[in-house]
Amino acid sequence: MTRLQIGCLLVGVFLLLAVLAPVLAPHPPHVQLDLDALRNARPSLAHPLGTDPYSRDLLSRVLHGGRVSLGIAVLAVLMAVIVGVTVGVVSGWAGGAVDVVLMRIVDASLAVPRLFTVLVPLALWDHVTVPAIILILGGTGWFAMSRLVRAEVRAARARPWVAAARAIGIPPARIVARHVLPNIAGPVIVVASMGIGQVVLLEAGLSYLGLGVPQPLPSWGNIIADGQPVLRAAPWVAGSAGLALVATVLAFTLVGDGLRERLDPRAP
Repeated sequence: MTRLQIGCLLVGVFLLLAVLAPVLAPHPPHVQLDLDALRNARPSLAHPLGTDPYSRDLLSRVLHGGRVSLGIAVLAVLMAVIVGVTVGVVSGWAGGAVDVVLMRIVDASLAVPRLFTVLVPLALWDHVTVPAIILILGGTGWFAMSRLVRAEVRAARARPWVAAARAIGIPPARIVARHVLPNIAGPVIVVASMGIGQVVLLEAGLSYLGLGVPQPLPSWGNIIADGQPVLRAAPWVAGSAGLALVATVLAFTLVGDGLRERLDPRAP
């Protein structure tokens, strides 16, 4: 199997588990089963991944945590793609002053580390919600996408078939929709697929710091945070979510690398 096939298989499995989490989870992810008898319980038939320090079933929390983490990542990347493609197309097609203004805004935004731009609003937010996390992650993730799309649009605009379409009077919006966007779809899909894994990792880091998904809603990041104080006594708490996180990021990276090789044979 190729890297693309392996990555697509893994991504499909993780997405299926996320969608079916309410059905597959043996317990509600927030329910404390028995604080006396089931605190940090070892993996068993009743609890295949064990329980956490609050006696919550880890299999249920990891499944629902994947649902939350992947949902946030997919929606945030979708938002970033929509904004980035729109800005890139407008900048690349219009040129002139519009291009200069938009690209200077993008350059200034890229000069600031993304982690900083994410942490500041989250730290100042009193009660962080999942929609707010999606908005912040999506709103800070479109800058590189816009530069990529701008470069592709400028290259496409100089090609003969675009010049011919403009010469016969086809409206610019139709040229972009029918001729330009289909030709830049490949690079956009590659960047978006790899971006999902990066956002999953970023969201996990924020939740680990207590700035992401609020408890008791499960996220792989806050599950790892729950397991840190008992890492020696109950390594399965942090290990279960950590392995899921690593496997998911690896799967999306394999998909991105495979798509890049498939769509651009000259890529290294």
